[in-house]
Amino acid sequence: MPDGSLPARPLRDADALAGAGLVPPGDLPALRAVAARYAVSVTPAMAALIDPADPADPIAAQYLPHPSELDATAQELADPIADGPHTPVKGVVHRYPDRALLKPLLACPVYCRFCFRREQVGPAGGVLDEAELEAALDWFAANPGVREAILTGGDPLMLSPRRLAHIVRRLSAMPHIGIIRLHSRVPVADPGRVTAALAEALDTETALFLCLHANHAREFTDAARAALRRLSRAGVALLGQSVLLRGVNDTAEAMEALLRTMLANRVKPYYLHQLDRAPGTARFEVPIAEGRALLASLRGRLTGLAWPTYALDLPEGQGKAPIGPDFAERAEGGWRVRGPLGGEHFQADAAP
Repeated sequence: MPDGSLPARPLRDADALAGAGLVPPGDLPALRAVAARYAVSVTPAMAALIDPADPADPIAAQYLPHPSELDATAQELADPIADGPHTPVKGVVHRYPDRALLKPLLACPVYCRFCFRREQVGPAGGVLDEAELEAALDWFAANPGVREAILTGGDPLMLSPRRLAHIVRRLSAMPHIGIIRLHSRVPVADPGRVTAALAEALDTETALFLCLHANHAREFTDAARAALRRLSRAGVALLGQSVLLRGVNDTAEAMEALLRTMLANRVKPYYLHQLDRAPGTARFEVPIAEGRALLASLRGRLTGLAWPTYALDLPEGQGKAPIGPDFAERAEGGWRVRGPLGGEHFQADAAP
């Protein structure tokens, strides 16, 4: 923030952002038009990290609206990973045979400018009412082939601890559910929400993982680190997911810092997503070839613990495909393998 002060509450429109000194007043007409189409919310924690004097600030790029968001391309889709066709009941998305998404709400603490659900999420929340939530949970109970329940949305940590605990208890009581996973921005974007009551709501004998969404090392503030430590102490296993974003983490230095910072906070990097082509997000896209080269440059510089799966979520609900760099290629009689520290090795096929 320009004067070092924190806003008292999230900034939810272009005028509030201008009043906080985060966007130029001259940009207001264009940004109001963007905010009328796509939800805006910048939490005090994230506002404090933005340097409005830096036009390339990686935190600002993620959260502040931009006029280009109204310029959709022919390649962009309103539902780029096809949630809609794979929704058997409201709040459930079932693409893979052994796992399904549960979306209890569509509200988030912040609204990322590259979000692939940007046409659905917003302050209205899209919260499942009691009957809808029970119907969604009943669907999980009635489908024994589904072994993993993935809470997403929206951000499931925006739920009250009471409601979150109810969902965790219901899922944990289903004998076929062996894994509960939650995807959330809250620990970095709004760390004050990670209270003792929220951590307690996640207490279960079922394997439970929280997948933290963070894209830049600066998001790991002291408050975020404390929130993650509270979750870790409560027995929550922490994973990390990021989106490869132009101007945010598309350099080897920025990506290395992000992955190292995740590990330092007991967060195991899990996925690095190629950008989903949602409307108005083209300014963030990094070509796949560039993403592969970036990851290849880090192999050998970083522990294998820091290595995420670089993946593209295919349109029409066809699932996530790994697209990471290759270090081996087939050759006559064996495999030619490049070493991450330099050199090459020919591995002959095993004798029959």
